[in-house]
Parts: sequence; structure tokens; C-alpha cells
Amino acid sequence: MEMEANSWDSWVDQALSRLHSLKLIRSLRPIHLPNPLPTPRDFEVFHHLSPWDRLAIEIKISEPTFLKWVNEIPSSGDEAACGDGLDDEKVLASHQKSRDLLLFSGNDYLGLSSHPTIGKAAAKAAQEHGMGPRGSALVCGYTNYHRLLESCLADLKKKEDCLLCPTGFAANMALMVALGSVSSLLSADQKPLKDERVAIFSDALNHASIIDGIRLAERQGSAEIFVYRHCDMPHLNELLSSCTLEKKVVVTDSLFSMDGDFAPMAELAKLRKKHGFLLVIDDAHGTFVCGKNGGGVAEEFNCESDVDICVGTLSKAAGCHGGFIACSKRWKQLILSRGRSFIFSTAMPVPVVAATLAAVIVAKKEKWRRAAIWNRVQDFRALTGIPIGSPIISLIVGSEERALQASRHLLKSGFHVTAIRPPTVPPNSCRLRVTLTSVHTTEDVKKLTVALSDCIGLTQIRVYSSSGYARL
Repeated sequence: MEMEANSWDSWVDQALSRLHSLKLIRSLRPIHLPNPLPTPRDFEVFHHLSPWDRLAIEIKISEPTFLKWVNEIPSSGDEAACGDGLDDEKVLASHQKSRDLLLFSGNDYLGLSSHPTIGKAAAKAAQEHGMGPRGSALVCGYTNYHRLLESCLADLKKKEDCLLCPTGFAANMALMVALGSVSSLLSADQKPLKDERVAIFSDALNHASIIDGIRLAERQGSAEIFVYRHCDMPHLNELLSSCTLEKKVVVTDSLFSMDGDFAPMAELAKLRKKHGFLLVIDDAHGTFVCGKNGGGVAEEFNCESDVDICVGTLSKAAGCHGGFIACSKRWKQLILSRGRSFIFSTAMPVPVVAATLAAVIVAKKEKWRRAAIWNRVQDFRALTGIPIGSPIISLIVGSEERALQASRHLLKSGFHVTAIRPPTVPPNSCRLRVTLTSVHTTEDVKKLTVALSDCIGLTQIRVYSSSGYARL
């Protein structure tokens, strides 16, 4: 039975009314920083790959770090403290020696972390306004810069409003707790009965921040969790159909970080119309990478209006730091009043906000970067015969030792590709997670595939049909 489209709006309005009566509504009071806010015309853009773009993927590690890595010696990173109490000349010399590596394991998909326009925006804001945000957003850390970035992100995601969070992890935590709070606020004694709880349906391979958030909501007694098999829409439909709880939410990664496959957005949109659930996506790996304007996976699949709430991060393709929740104004009001990881966290520093503002403009205007990253996907597909579908390539090798061995081989060959092991992935599904960027060249990809063939034998790789990642 199809539910009223505005059911969730009504429930959120009732929850906000309850917060008003309890005097628990919180507000953002922006501090006005002097000097005019930046405009899109202030940001210089480029139309082709530049020498400084290579800084995003050409990295160095010290010789001690290299030796510990290849010999699988645990490290807390202290070997990077070059010159700190090092009296032995030989030891000091070894720290000063470094290895050049080509990075194929980061999330800086557009290479914006080294973009001069973004660096200049951060430096200018730091010089004019200082570094510290001074406090949490609800106290004194929220400024007119934060508000401008929220408006830009809301426009990007085609949503009414947006709430900045210190990280993407904090954004998911805040949202999941706020979702659960709806049932608590609508309950007569703030302890919802079983049939009053929010039913949250979560993909089996969702990010840890979603999992931790819904676990917290469940522990608070405000939500009940249903996990559906990865991207399995018949299973999700079955769970939705048999669930008697009225308030339903489906939450999924849009582009899965460890598997590189997309959520079935069109099928989710159909199920949303059938069951009337609230659809939440975590577009951490799709924002700025997918869609004509970089609007993400929902724009790519032409279903932006079917997504009710979009969580994202600014630390991946934006090349900066922070997280956000693009949503309606009523949802923003609820989250900033009930999302503990937002309420009790220090706000994003102004220079980071300024850099991210520049990144949003650059990512929109430099469309060649999106074209380049998908060209690299085609390069890898042509060179290996593996039908990958995104810049995230999951090469499953099975055992932990085999994954570590392959990673060490790539390190010796001059590539930074880390082995992904439990608990990040299930046992016996250890893998090499390779990520492509717009600043890699075809020649970079060719060299990588040669090194991969030497350590894992790409001719043995096939696509694992149930989830779409490459498996040995």
C-alpha cells in the first residue's frame, strides 16, 4: 500500500513542535566575518592538466617507513619524526632518504587537494580571519562563510538546505540519531513502544559511520534495524512488505567505498514510491565525481527528487575536509537540535570552509576532471579486461597474507596501494583497493596494470556477479 508522500514531513513537524514545547529547539546564529564573501568570479579555474596536479598523486615516504612496510613491522608513525632526538648520523641520513611513490589508494578523485586556487582560498581566509573556529556551531563557530558553503552544497544536491558537520562520519552519526529521535519525541512518555519505533533498512555493505549511527539509535530504543543483502532489491522489498512499523527509512551508500559498485538507484526509487519510505543516501564517493555538474550519483541516475536526504563528505573529491547533510529546512532544524555528533563537535575552521567553497566552484567548472577520471576507468578496463564500473577497483585476493604480499610487491614497484583487511572487509575477502583519479595518466595506469599482473595475475581476475567487484 502506497503511503502519503508527506508522512515523514508531518512526523518531523510534530517532532519539532514537541521540541518547541520542551524548549529544546536549537538555532544557528552566524558570526559575520569582515571583508566581502568570495564569489565564483574570485576563483581561477584551469582547462587542462597542469604540472602541479601531479602533487596529488606523486608522494614520498621515508626509508624507515618503507622498510617497516615491506617487512610488515607495526608502526605508530614515529619514524616520520626526522631529526627529533636523532644523534646518530647514519640514522639521520636514513630518515632524510625517501622513496618516490605513485598514489593509487587515495580518495582525492579530482586531484583538487593540490589545486592552487583552493590553497590560495584557505591561505587568504587564514590571514584575514585566523584558524580557529572558536567553538561548536551552536555556540560561536558558525559564520557567514559556513552559511554560504551550505547554500552552495544545497544547490549542488538540489535540496532546500544543508547542514555542515565536522566530518562525514559525524554527519551520518548525527542523522541516524536524529531519525531515531522522531519516534521518541512522538511517543507519549519519550520511550517509544515497539510499534512506534523507526524501522531503518540498511544495505549490508554500508559504511561504518552509518552502521554505528543506526546501532546507537537502536540502543537508545528509538529504532529497529533491518539489514538487507547488498544491493538486493527483492530482499529489501520482502523486508519492507513484512514490516509492520509505520515509519520506514532506507539508507544506503550510493557508491560503495570498498566494492566500487553503485546502489540500484532506479529500483530504490520505485520501491520508495511503493512503500513510502524516507530514502537516505551517503554520496561520499559520488559527490563531484558523478553527474554532469558533479551533483553525485543521484544526478547521474536522474533521481535527485527521489532522494530525501543526501549525506556527503568534503574530504574526498573536494580535496578538503568536513561533511554535510543536504535536506529540507525542517530536517535541518531537527538534526541540529538532536544530532549529538553535530551539537558537541567543534565547527569546521573558516580556512577549511573557504577552501571548500573554492573546491565546489572549481569542481563544477572544471568539467574536464570528471571526463578524465572516467577515461581512466575505460583505460583500466581496456588494459585488463575487467569490466569495472567506477574509479574504485576492488581486487579481491582472499587471504590476508596474499593481500599483504601483493601490497608489498606494489610498494617495491613504486605504487602506494594498501591491503584492505578485516574488520574493514569480511574474512577471506582481503583485497587491493585501487582508486583512479583525474590526474592519473593513461601511462600511469599502464604501469600499474603491469605491476598488478606480476603480483596477482590479472588474467585470473573475474567479476563476482552478486556484488560486481573483481574477485580472484
